[in-house]
Amino acid sequence: MAVFGVLLGSSVILIGSMLIAPLLYPILSLSLGIIVADPKLITRSFYTVLKSMGIGLAAGLVIGLLFAGAMEPSLLSMSTYVGGPSSFIYSVVAVIAGFAAAFAMTKPHLNDTLPGVAIAVALVPPLASAGIGLSILDLEMFSGAILLFLVNVIGIMFSSMVVFAMFNFSLKKQVASRAVEADEAAIESEKQA
Repeated sequence: MAVFGVLLGSSVILIGSMLIAPLLYPILSLSLGIIVADPKLITRSFYTVLKSMGIGLAAGLVIGLLFAGAMEPSLLSMSTYVGGPSSFIYSVVAVIAGFAAAFAMTKPHLNDTLPGVAIAVALVPPLASAGIGLSILDLEMFSGAILLFLVNVIGIMFSSMVVFAMFNFSLKKQVASRAVEADEAAIESEKQA
């Protein structure tokens, strides 16, 4: 959907694609896994992000091969996202989105704001554009789109890790682990008795 949004130059389609492709959640899970030092969560989240990237790039490549020649994409110049003050502004947007998403995750009554955050930070359109760049062999477009995606991921991870650390999630995990171990020990002693 995002690839067609790029090819058609339709911001409505791009917004829809950002809502149905929840790439923000595995990035936030990766940040949380790092803060709480949970290797299983880190591994699972990292592979989910990698798979999502692969699917996004593959979809962009295939759809780009099929349709990019027939249409004149209006957003093919992803290189405009790289360099100059616009790069800094995209980084700031990613950091703010990461703060907002992480804070919303820590407060259950704010979870309704997460779709807005998913729209605010561009994760899916750069992957779609990178795939199109591959399909038309435009290295500048591909590298600009991938760089934008990585800047957004790093910004989200950095700020969400700060929020999760401020809420002492690592300490809370240790307390929960100790409680589970105590419960398991109590159950084991009851079995022996």
